Amino acid sequence: MRRHFDDLQLGSIELFCMAAEEGSFTAAALAAGVTPAAVSRSISRLEERLATRLFVRTTRSIRMTESGRAYFEQCRQALTQLVEAEREVMGKQLEPTGELRISVPTTYGHYRILPLLPRFRERYPGVKVDIHLSNRNIDFVAEGYDLAIRVRAQPDSTLIARHLEDARLVVVAAPEYLAQIGAPETPGDLERYDCIQFELPSTSRRIPWLFREQGKDREILAAGNYCCSDDVLGGVTLAKNGAGLFQTYRFIVEKELEEGSLIEVLQTFGGRSRPFTLLYPHGRHVPLRLRAFVEFLVEYKRQWNV
Repeated sequence: MRRHFDDLQLGSIELFCMAAEEGSFTAAALAAGVTPAAVSRSISRLEERLATRLFVRTTRSIRMTESGRAYFEQCRQALTQLVEAEREVMGKQLEPTGELRISVPTTYGHYRILPLLPRFRERYPGVKVDIHLSNRNIDFVAEGYDLAIRVRAQPDSTLIARHLEDARLVVVAAPEYLAQIGAPETPGDLERYDCIQFELPSTSRRIPWLFREQGKDREILAAGNYCCSDDVLGGVTLAKNGAGLFQTYRFIVEKELEEGSLIEVLQTFGGRSRPFTLLYPHGRHVPLRLRAFVEFLVEYKRQWNV
């Protein structure tokens, strides 16, 4: 394997990443223990080598170009892997350290992942967790994520997929609502009810309700006067306040079912679920903090699948 970089070039890349993170050459120089002029010259050499502009410079500030942002994301990951590789070889990283950046659907984050993070940090205090709650798809490389959790994840050869759980679905309503109209006896009765719908924000597609009837899976596009988008908890709140029926994950409404503020209906047609999957990029070097978090979730998922 021939050499691609010398020490000067690697140093320039490191100073470039520091300037990108700090937002100024002066701050990067202070962090690196060199002069701002040295940072500027180093980055200029890097731009000359790449034949592209990485920063737009003014007298008071710097701003990364589109090429600069793309280069920064790649370089940041590469430098992080180099540092971690050195620590592991030198035996200094006995415990996971560093920042773990993860993306989790909003409701799953609130009910499954966020409650566990203090326990994870107790076990691995050297890991800082940067969690983003969002239902949108992400770009692992461009946005710098280490891990994501998704429902109905599509196959992707660039990602490792680990099954977390099959989250059971239930249909619920407030007792006051059912006292007025009565409980449905079959999925076919739903046309007489206000069914709160959930719409995917990315596609504006309304999610069908899932049932199992006479041993066969069945989907129904329920109709009603209410529709929620992006946040499933909106549908739960509407149902609790008597707006109608709502199909959601059982783990979200367990407390309400125990308290009696919501009642499950159509139990004999239940048993359907949706899969949640843990995803992270393929790579020969998986950071120790990521391996630790994956193993931690796999440990706790046994409780969810009971």
